[in-house]
Amino acid sequence: SQATMKLLTAALLVTAASADVLSLTDANYEELTAGKPVFIKFFAPWCGHCKSMASDWEKLAADYANNDSALIAEVDCTSEDTEIVCDEEGIEGFPTLKFGDTAAGLEDYEGERDYEAMAAFAKDNLKPSCSPSNIDLCDDDKKAAIERFQLMPTDELRAEIVRIITEIDNTEEKREDEIEKLQDAYEKFMEEFDLKIKTLKKESNFNLMKAVFTAKGGMDERDEL
Repeated sequence: SQATMKLLTAALLVTAASADVLSLTDANYEELTAGKPVFIKFFAPWCGHCKSMASDWEKLAADYANNDSALIAEVDCTSEDTEIVCDEEGIEGFPTLKFGDTAAGLEDYEGERDYEAMAAFAKDNLKPSCSPSNIDLCDDDKKAAIERFQLMPTDELRAEIVRIITEIDNTEEKREDEIEKLQDAYEKFMEEFDLKIKTLKKESNFNLMKAVFTAKGGMDERDEL
C-alpha cells in the first residue's frame, strides 16, 4: 500500500541520517562551525555507503557530544536547505568526509570509515588550528595575511573573494573542456585504430589465410603466431 511504501522510505532515510548527529544547513553552518575544528560527513539518504557507516558516525558523534572545542556533524546534500554549503565545499560524491577549520578551508578525509579509524583520526586532528579566532596558532606569514584582510574594507574583501571564486570556476570549466577534448581525441584514435585493423584483415583476407595455413598443418586454429 501507499502507506507501507511511505514507511519503508522513511526507514531508509533514517538509516543514512543519524538522529543523534548534529545536522548542518545553510542557515546554521557558519555559526556552528566557527572557531573550532570540525569533522563533517556530507551524504545522501539513498547512498549505500552512507547507510553502512551511519552507526559508526553516530558513535563518533556521541564521543564529542559535550565537546565545545570540536564538532562532529553531517550535511544532507539532497536537501534544499544545504545547497549552498554542499556547492561551496565542492561535494560531488557520497559520502564525502571533510575536516579542519572552515575559516582556513576544509580538507578531504581519505582514511578508513569504520569507528576505530575515524576516532583515532579525530583524536589526532580535531585540534585548534590557525584561524582569525586562533591567531596565536598562526605563523608569521598567516598572521600578516589575517591582519591584512582585517584592514581591508568589507566591500573590497568581498570583491576579492568573488574574483577568486570566479577564477576557480573558470579553471574548473577549462579543466572539464580539456578532459572532453582528450576524451574526443581518445575516441577518435580508437576508431582509427580499429578501422586500420579491420581494413588490414579484410584486404589481406587474413582469416582465410590463417584457415589455409592451419589446413596445411601449419598451426592449430587455437594457437597464435
